[in-house]
Amino acid sequence: MVKFWRVLFPRRRVWRRRIVFIAFITFICVTVVRFLFPVPQRPKWADTAVTPSERADAVKEVFVEAWDGYYKHAFPNDELHPLLNTYGNSRNGWGASAVEALGTAIVMDLPEVVDPILDFIPTINFHKTRSTVDLFETTIRYLGGMLSAYDLLTGPMHHLARKSDGVDALLTQSQGLADLLKVAFDTRTGVPRKKVFFNNPQGNKDDANSVAAVGTLILEWCRLANLTGQPEYRQLVEKAMKPLLNPRPRWTEPIPGILGNWVNVDTGLITDAWGGWGAGGDSYYEYLIKIFAYEQSRYTAHKDRWVMAADSVIKKMAETPDGTDLKFISSSDGPLLAHQTGHLTCFAGGNFILASKVLNDTRYLDFGLELTRSCHETYIRTATRIGPETIRWSPEELNEKQLQELEENGYATLHASFSLRPETMESYYYAWRATRDPKYREWAWDAFVAIVTHCKMRNSLAPINNVNTVRWNWKGGRQESFLFSELLKYTYLIFAEVSTFYQFNYVGENEWVFNTEGHLLKVEKPW
Repeated sequence: MVKFWRVLFPRRRVWRRRIVFIAFITFICVTVVRFLFPVPQRPKWADTAVTPSERADAVKEVFVEAWDGYYKHAFPNDELHPLLNTYGNSRNGWGASAVEALGTAIVMDLPEVVDPILDFIPTINFHKTRSTVDLFETTIRYLGGMLSAYDLLTGPMHHLARKSDGVDALLTQSQGLADLLKVAFDTRTGVPRKKVFFNNPQGNKDDANSVAAVGTLILEWCRLANLTGQPEYRQLVEKAMKPLLNPRPRWTEPIPGILGNWVNVDTGLITDAWGGWGAGGDSYYEYLIKIFAYEQSRYTAHKDRWVMAADSVIKKMAETPDGTDLKFISSSDGPLLAHQTGHLTCFAGGNFILASKVLNDTRYLDFGLELTRSCHETYIRTATRIGPETIRWSPEELNEKQLQELEENGYATLHASFSLRPETMESYYYAWRATRDPKYREWAWDAFVAIVTHCKMRNSLAPINNVNTVRWNWKGGRQESFLFSELLKYTYLIFAEVSTFYQFNYVGENEWVFNTEGHLLKVEKPW
């Protein structure tokens, strides 16, 4: 080998070796850079898909590609890590992406995806996990996903229920999981613990839970109670909600209807006054109106709390940044406002629009559309046309670059990442269904194309580090399971007119409501 090398590169021509070595190292470096920072590629169908049906097909194509990537490299684990095509188990290793994808595959009428998931779900052993179990996350993802699939496959999409034992297992597994989760409610007040051990109840000692985590159980557990005929499931969550419907002490509700974010599970007392419609409180407010839509005769107190909170948002928590016509919901610290908001809060536009139809009140429709338009503006003002994680419209604690952005846009980006969040698309969905104004379809298409362009990585979608960077954008993290259950489902339903029977604001009676993870549940009484 040495002789061969010297024949090719004799000592008197050492420079040739150096050139070859430099070229080799350059090739390796370029390959690594191109792998880590691929050039964004606008999808071919972005400009050719014009009609609603063509765009719905494009969304379905992206769903199938993302599913195939997960199924090949990560199934039956929880989620795919797109960068290296590895997997993670952030949701106890029970196959979160598969369970969350099922409802969307049913809605999209994809038996080739539905069948293997129906085969898989009966094999899940919910007793087996290496980590604590998060009651909130498990309820909205697993319980909500299985109950939704059961409702769909025993209802309007029954033609996909080619394996009756697999459909029956959806309800059986839901009940079995809920029976395991009941240990979380074993507290003095009935307010559940946030995380629990199934096999070691003595280890369940967390005394604090978030208002969102406590208040975002009632829809799924009530649906389970109705399907199984077991009122205990309903009674558990109704008891858990009581301290949130009658909050104490009084100082933790400085703005009417707006609670602090944390509750003590042993006393039932709210422990702070930092709250709002963002992280920590968001889906509590979302479920107040949704459980009323689910069963209006039983949950008027929840509706009244939603109205109180919503009116406070309109009067006291919605802010218009200087020099703009935008409107955002700020979080609060007691009676003061933080002058910032996040992508999570962009669900509120859709929630107000839903409430406007449930309550037949146009005030909430107008306000919801205004919130939705403002979130749209945060998308189209970035280099990628994707909205950032957090924005702020007060100059405190901003650097020079952020202050310049504040002057130009009326707000500055605090955290520029995008983790495949669905909240803005969710509000586009409600806005389109409520108004039938085609601009909302165009907004949704623009956002969808941008997300695929900048987040696509081989056969999956990945979070990006900076929505204001086009070329050198780090793509890492995990392909969250809510990509399947929320982002792609809402986008598809915006364009898939054929699926009218479970759409919001259907002509006639509304028979379905979405849980906070995008899973469709059949209501007790249509509205």
